[in-house]
Amino acid sequence: MLARTMAMFTALTVLLMLLGFVIGWVIGVNPLALMLVGLIFAAILNFVSYEFSDRFVLWSTHTKLITEHDNPMLYGIVKRVAEQANIPMPRVGIVESAQPNAFATGKGPNKAVVVVTTAILKLLTPAELEAVIGHEISHVVHRDVLVASVAATIAGTISFLGQMILWNSMFGGFGGVPSRGRNQNDSAFILLIIAAILIPIAAMLVQLGISRGRESSADEAGARLTRKPQELINALRKISSKASVNQWNRQNAPSPSTASLWIVNPLKGSSWTELFSTHPSLEHRIKRIEKVAQDLGIWVA
Repeated sequence: MLARTMAMFTALTVLLMLLGFVIGWVIGVNPLALMLVGLIFAAILNFVSYEFSDRFVLWSTHTKLITEHDNPMLYGIVKRVAEQANIPMPRVGIVESAQPNAFATGKGPNKAVVVVTTAILKLLTPAELEAVIGHEISHVVHRDVLVASVAATIAGTISFLGQMILWNSMFGGFGGVPSRGRNQNDSAFILLIIAAILIPIAAMLVQLGISRGRESSADEAGARLTRKPQELINALRKISSKASVNQWNRQNAPSPSTASLWIVNPLKGSSWTELFSTHPSLEHRIKRIEKVAQDLGIWVA
């Protein structure tokens, strides 16, 4: 999985550099210099995104941080799983919502937050909830928030550059810039437009591939950590059958940018989010967990 993730990050970087090269070549700026500027810009955005991502996520999801006194059962489960994973006790949060769901955020094991909705506390058994927390703690252990933040930032940078090119082309911003012949200018302009459309789409598909890969890894690692593959399968089935975008109201609906963090896509039922899925299919996830169960010698139904 690490090799696959690194390959996808390499693909994102290449796409960013390729778009910078095309822009530089068309507008007459040193392409290599523009590629370098793009990489530096992406690095700065990565740092800012990673440094403040947890605060943004907690704010945008309307998470209320709790103490052990507020919910001893939930707090106790998180503490037990964190000890099994050999990481410091994460902060615990609850989101008031009719949709059963959960997510983890934070810059790493020392600054993690595990969050669940009020609905999931009512829907799952304690053992199933522990399996879900195992999934989220696995995200923390493997620093998936960092991975997701970097991937989203690079893909976002590519998308921003693509939109900038399209807007400038609509208003003639690149008209006549290249000092070539008429036919060469037209060809370069067409190439730029094609690159501005296709490269951001490719970047988004790579980003979604990274997101789906990290979810599968967290399923497997969580099942191994808690030794509760059957309970995790049960939980995913229950959550998937109940989760719907209609369960959020306007006041507490999560931002689409946080969709990949939740154990199940919180915006299921939205045509846009269903078109480009941030999570593997339920069937795929169950098959991966069943393989873990076989390795552990645990029978699952």
